[in-house]
Amino acid sequence: MDTPSRTRRAVTAALALYISFVFVQSLFFKFTDSPETQYIFGTLDAWGTSLGFPGLFAPTGPFSQYVVGSAELVASALLLGGLFLGRPLLSALGAALSIGVISGAIFFHLFTPLGVQVRNTDGTLDGGQLFALACGVWVAAAVLLWSQRHALLALLPAQRRAHA
Repeated sequence: MDTPSRTRRAVTAALALYISFVFVQSLFFKFTDSPETQYIFGTLDAWGTSLGFPGLFAPTGPFSQYVVGSAELVASALLLGGLFLGRPLLSALGAALSIGVISGAIFFHLFTPLGVQVRNTDGTLDGGQLFALACGVWVAAAVLLWSQRHALLALLPAQRRAHA
């Protein structure tokens, strides 16, 4: 294997592992209803209620911590499956789902009362760490999606004919 291919595989693996690490380590907080998660989704639910959409981010709402966490779990499974099974399509789908999930997180940090700095359970601010991780995931997923775009393009009818 030549060096560019080896380097590309290493970068692809690092990006998939980074995204999966960030998503999987957050699952404990989301699935155990931790105080941090209660604060984040409670703040978002109050915001949604003020706009006339009560329960949007509540535990049984369509954008609850459980729904978001489940999407992160699926994205991580796709990314890791693509990495370990050598399936670029799985990686591309995982990267696309990651961009979707994390774009929502970035939007809510920037345009709602949640803010870039999230309050910790001890009352201090996190200094933007959660937001920085979200931005890192977005960039990693975008680069990974771009590098695996051929797998998605092959699904298009015109591309299938061109490859046949």
